[in-house]
Amino acid sequence: MGPETLARIAGPEAFDWGGVRYLPLLTTDDSGGALSITTATSPPASGPPLHVHHDADETFVIHAGRHLFVLEGETFEKGPGDVVFIPRGKEHTFQILGTETAHHTIILTPGGFEGFFKEMAEKACRIPEDMETIVAVAERFHLSFVGPPLPADG
Repeated sequence: MGPETLARIAGPEAFDWGGVRYLPLLTTDDSGGALSITTATSPPASGPPLHVHHDADETFVIHAGRHLFVLEGETFEKGPGDVVFIPRGKEHTFQILGTETAHHTIILTPGGFEGFFKEMAEKACRIPEDMETIVAVAERFHLSFVGPPLPADG
């Protein structure tokens, strides 16, 4: 991550949700709806519940930290320099392994899902305490939760 991005992730464009710091790099508006690109800095043991994006493909570019992914029941680890492609409609989740803060870029095609992260941050939703609200918002972004997050030990 270059110095300009580091400065931006500390600045007003970035926001926090659940201990993860998000920075939109390219919004749906910027791309005419084609895609969105968001970078995220995540603490150890963080990761979302098992979920499905019904209308978007998701690509992760790993910059720092070890990531444990589950995709359609297959479990695998990825680290710096790796890329993971998650086709729309596939159950998946991930968790940050070890004690190092992780950094990855999320590319969603088509765009639009970055609004989910922003709304969750604005509402200060917590998992699992606020799942009813999270699920309701997720439906608007064509996202379904189909299971819990991975256990803290992966």
